[in-house]
Amino acid sequence: MNLKVGDKVRVISGKDRGKEGNIIKTLKNENRVVVDGVNIAKKHIKGNGQTPGSIEEVARPIDASNVMIVDPKSGKPTRIGHTVNKKGKKVRITKDSKTELD
Repeated sequence: MNLKVGDKVRVISGKDRGKEGNIIKTLKNENRVVVDGVNIAKKHIKGNGQTPGSIEEVARPIDASNVMIVDPKSGKPTRIGHTVNKKGKKVRITKDSKTELD
């Protein structure tokens, strides 16, 4: 998986298609990501003696194949590639504008 926490992504399929947000968590073993403001579900919290119960909205994980990273220059979704920069470090780049992401 080429996605990291903090990347700005756009959902390309599913019920939230077209929405954009930043990745707040990655689940590499499951190939899923949690995107802020996408795939929102209501979670019921049981109250205890001191606090009342409540209903919270929580962002749930979606499959990493359903999101694409947004190119910083054009603002369009693009694929990710890899290259070695001048310092000899392997970095992620966008396929459209060849912009470094790391």
